[in-house]
Amino acid sequence: METGGASSVEPSIGPGYAVVSHNCHGPRGRVTPRRWAYFDTSVLAKRYVKEAGSSATRGLLQRFRFLSSAVTPVEVMSALSRRRAAGELAPKDFLAIRARLLKDRAYWELVEVSERVLRQAEELVQKTDVRTLDALHIASAMMFQAVSGLTIPFITSDAKQRDAAQAMVLTVIWVE
Repeated sequence: METGGASSVEPSIGPGYAVVSHNCHGPRGRVTPRRWAYFDTSVLAKRYVKEAGSSATRGLLQRFRFLSSAVTPVEVMSALSRRRAAGELAPKDFLAIRARLLKDRAYWELVEVSERVLRQAEELVQKTDVRTLDALHIASAMMFQAVSGLTIPFITSDAKQRDAAQAMVLTVIWVE
């Protein structure tokens, strides 16, 4: 996994994975680690552009440690760039959002797109009705769970991806 910012590295949990912990300070400065959740880009975009589900997304980002695929930074920047090109985001708003996104990345924990993740995604597209990037996200969450032994929620606002994740027995949190 790739991360930035100050953090302490825990033991590796398998090839292509390292668990990186960012401390969360609770009441009176006590360290209270949060549980991981896998965030799809469909939800993450709501953090930066006000739309239905933005408030719920902010709450989930405060409640859980952010985990996603290494493709997420490219995918979210692409979504924001498309909105700017379509005139849905003013250039100054795009620049402000981009600056915020770059700061936030220091706290993101990203799952490497390994050969195992790619094989899992390839199987997923044959079993479910999802596109490539959605399959990569589901496969990344499944692989993280398999390697770490942890059960984590998969957070999405994409209906086809939600259905596929549920078919793969992931615990899904749906954001409108």
